[in-house]
Amino acid sequence: MGATSPDSGDLILVEPARPGSKVAVVTINRPDALNALTRSMMISLASAFRRLDADDGVAAVVLAGRGRSFCAGVDLTAAEEVFKGDVNDPAANPVAQMELCRKPIVGAVAGFAVTAGFEIALACDLLVAGRSAKFLDTHAKFGIFPSWGLSQKLSRLIGPNRAREVSLACMPVTAEMAEKWGLANHIVEDSQVLSKAIEVAEAIARNNRNLVVLYKSVINDGLQLDMKHARALEKERAVNYYNGMTKEQFANMQKFIQGRSSRAPSKL
Repeated sequence: MGATSPDSGDLILVEPARPGSKVAVVTINRPDALNALTRSMMISLASAFRRLDADDGVAAVVLAGRGRSFCAGVDLTAAEEVFKGDVNDPAANPVAQMELCRKPIVGAVAGFAVTAGFEIALACDLLVAGRSAKFLDTHAKFGIFPSWGLSQKLSRLIGPNRAREVSLACMPVTAEMAEKWGLANHIVEDSQVLSKAIEVAEAIARNNRNLVVLYKSVINDGLQLDMKHARALEKERAVNYYNGMTKEQFANMQKFIQGRSSRAPSKL
């Protein structure tokens, strides 16, 4: 992973968390418009996640917004261009590309995450929220039909009754509510949101990269199934994983576990 991606544009930045880091930071960089998304920004953001998924130098991704907003949603001054094009075009759909990204994505949410911005936050695997964070669904207020998953994901995360009030009454979800309801993993001061998100992403990046990718996949795929079939999926993938390991890989695993055991009690 190099410096800022040359074709991402000034409004979508992709940079390493620090020199030599295996964590990439994607920044929505339109603070004067509260990071509202134009169609070209959506295409750039979707493209950034496709590239990061294919980049062997990246183990985890942090997604942030510059300024006092994470993402204020779609720029409604170009509503017709956006809504008539993005629904059936995966290349212009950042949420679809985030969901296809095999690397874990940590959202760093300070300020507003509104409507499409809320949906982008929900596409992250983990969320770090600043104390100023507010998640707001305004689809019903402005007559916009959801197409990036909010109507289905939110109820599964916080429960259907809460989700109905958030979406139908346009009730803001504060950082404290988000943490209490299981939407946010951590709440920190706004000035610490990005550093905390990078800390979490780097903790992920220190682990076995192949297993992290497979683990994320089995969790997310299992969530689409009932418990019986999800457990069967886990067992099937575990069998395939171990059957695909060589004797050398098993020996290396044993050496690693023994090395850890000599320093601290094993949790296996």
